[in-house]
Amino acid sequence: MKVLVAGATGQTGRRIVQQLVARQISVRALVRDLNRAQTLFPPKVERAVGDVMNPGSLQAALADCTVLICATGAAPSLNPLGPLQVDYLGTKNLVDTAKAQGIQHFVLVSSLCVSQLFHPLNLFWLILVWKRQAEAYLEASGLTYTIVRPGGLKNDDSPDAIVMAGADTLFEGSIPRSKVAQVCIEALFEPKARQKIVEIVAKPEAPERPLAECFAQA
Repeated sequence: MKVLVAGATGQTGRRIVQQLVARQISVRALVRDLNRAQTLFPPKVERAVGDVMNPGSLQAALADCTVLICATGAAPSLNPLGPLQVDYLGTKNLVDTAKAQGIQHFVLVSSLCVSQLFHPLNLFWLILVWKRQAEAYLEASGLTYTIVRPGGLKNDDSPDAIVMAGADTLFEGSIPRSKVAQVCIEALFEPKARQKIVEIVAKPEAPERPLAECFAQA
């Protein structure tokens, strides 16, 4: 297995890369800024300079990779086209390139509540709308996929247990980014995670369950 991580220098993406390295899984980071990547990742992490908005740069990045984890996301800005470009068109470019190159599994980090049009987050240039459109494009692509919808993302880890449910089931809650990374990586190994949307949060009162069981029941 060799994993390309798109959005590797983001807060969630870098945790995915770190956990892949810890598990001794071959990983290549898709980055726009090579210098920044060199400060974030150890030498064993391959770097591919590219941009999800430039499909030509994605072909070389995906060469000899077998799976792809997409943790891209539009940064808050005054650009009303940001979510359209990054969360939808950029993901669409990744899906198209992954399909053309025979990627075996595509894991997409999305967001809780993407199906709620009147959610406050859509005041940020319809970000949830475009994330949902990206999900739908991946679902229709014919690729093997897992879509992970986390709740509010927290930088600090916690001992809280992961709660996983099916699509449009959880509507509030938060989760450490490290646990999102864990779920994304485990999805690559769990047959029950394939062709599935899962929603995840973390709760202190929830019982600890193996992720294989969580995927099977979501």
